[in-house]
Amino acid sequence: MVRVPGFGDREIFIEIVTVGAYAKVAAIDSATGTEVSVTGPANASRDSLEAAAVAKLEYVLKKRGGSELPQD
Repeated sequence: MVRVPGFGDREIFIEIVTVGAYAKVAAIDSATGTEVSVTGPANASRDSLEAAAVAKLEYVLKKRGGSELPQD
């Protein structure tokens, strides 16, 4: 689990699966159940893979109207 600034007390579940030269990263918002995935090179740092997945999750939540993101 990852706590991301700007997401309040919400948690994001991160799953990384490496197959050969690629890594698939899934990010799931605990409050809404929204799931996104990204792929990247298996030799990329864990932080960069997580950051890409979280950025995509933020994009998807905002695209859905932003009502799912906490208001700071």
